Amino acid sequence: MSPTIWRIVGFLAAVEIASGILQGYYTPIYSDIADHLRIADGDVNWFEAAQLIVAALAVPVLSRLGDLHGHRRVLVVATMITAVGGWVVALAPGFWTFLVGWAVQGAYTVWLPMEIAILHERSREHPDRPALVRRGAALLVLALEVGVIAGALGAGALQPVLGMTALLAVPAAATTIALVAILLGVRDESAPATGRLDLVGTALLSTGLLLVLGGLVVLRLQGLGSPPAWLLVALGCAVMWLFVRVEMSSSSPLLDVRALAAPTMWPVQLAAALFGMSVLGAQIPLSTFARTDPAEVGYGLGVDAAAIANLIGLYVVAMAVGAMLSPFAARRLGVRGMLVGAAVLVAVGYATFIPLHDALAHAMLAMGIAGLGSGALVASLPAAAAAASTHGGTAEAAGLTNATKTVGGCLASALFAVALASTGSISDPTEGHAPLSGYLTVWGICAGSALLAVIALSRLPATDRELEPVEV
Repeated sequence: MSPTIWRIVGFLAAVEIASGILQGYYTPIYSDIADHLRIADGDVNWFEAAQLIVAALAVPVLSRLGDLHGHRRVLVVATMITAVGGWVVALAPGFWTFLVGWAVQGAYTVWLPMEIAILHERSREHPDRPALVRRGAALLVLALEVGVIAGALGAGALQPVLGMTALLAVPAAATTIALVAILLGVRDESAPATGRLDLVGTALLSTGLLLVLGGLVVLRLQGLGSPPAWLLVALGCAVMWLFVRVEMSSSSPLLDVRALAAPTMWPVQLAAALFGMSVLGAQIPLSTFARTDPAEVGYGLGVDAAAIANLIGLYVVAMAVGAMLSPFAARRLGVRGMLVGAAVLVAVGYATFIPLHDALAHAMLAMGIAGLGSGALVASLPAAAAAASTHGGTAEAAGLTNATKTVGGCLASALFAVALASTGSISDPTEGHAPLSGYLTVWGICAGSALLAVIALSRLPATDRELEPVEV
């Protein structure tokens, strides 16, 4: 790697390490958090739902503000919000305060889009800017995965020796350090876009997303036969239709829906939503399947928490390898070929679970394959969206991949919860183990959504420029 790429990435890597810590640190101590808050283990699922909703609402608005007022400025604000949320989590006296702090931490999901936008603007003088941005994005995702591993290992090592407040303060401290790194070392050379924040569009988008995501939460609680859930989803879709109509007539839209329909953009955004179904929705089912005792229910891996940590570690390492290989694959195959190949790996990985799910080695094989493709997509989808954007819309385009990925994850979370409920409802998780058919449905949906992403990405145009090598 040349000094050029490191000069551009620089302190942004520290931010992604903090992002990885946030994503990996809490997983080994969820049961301890439940005990600390005096709640049932099942109530921990509300943390995921609250944070996904905040992320889906915040990312489009913050991304647009980044384009309008400066990407570094919004990165600073988003990091401050995340740090405040982390300290609220550490010091929360009860469940509801904790839940608010946890939800506020969802602002971290805008970090990577802001960083991609900063990379895009700072490399504008480079002869092959898209390739340089892909290389920088790969390094950022590598830093992210290093943070995930460090967070998970750190939590496991610190849990026996620290009290709960001190234990929960570690991610908050990491985010605070990331904020200092941004203030000291990150420059933003972007020229702010003209226009203003579309308040009407923001209100419509927020209302539509809240209705849709609220409907999905009710779907998780009451099952597929819930009329209120489908009513909320239908109302949300109606509001989203109105949002599109308003945005098409706006001189300064929150989302440029016409640009979103471009042949270089819509396949990327659709693929991000489909990819979100597996990368955000499948981890909890994987964990519960691995912990299920086959001697008791006839299926599962029957492994302990340490083995699950190793499995997650393998997946994270595979993601890091996939992210680092993605620029080289793009140079050989073109961006379209690389993205299609990555989505194929995700599909093959989860499809492997359907016939092979009786041993830990099977799960390691499947997650290793899926991890390679997932890492490439995490790094490349925001970069591809930024490259396809117009001037002044890089953060909006990159951020939209995170927003659509989050919506896809919410949809998958609702569908998977219903599929894994032995009675068709998760309102009472004590009624029995999930049926094996539910897990097969989960793996099938993950594989199927990845195949749909393959179809969408195959619609991207191929250009000779994408095949040119770049010296970085």
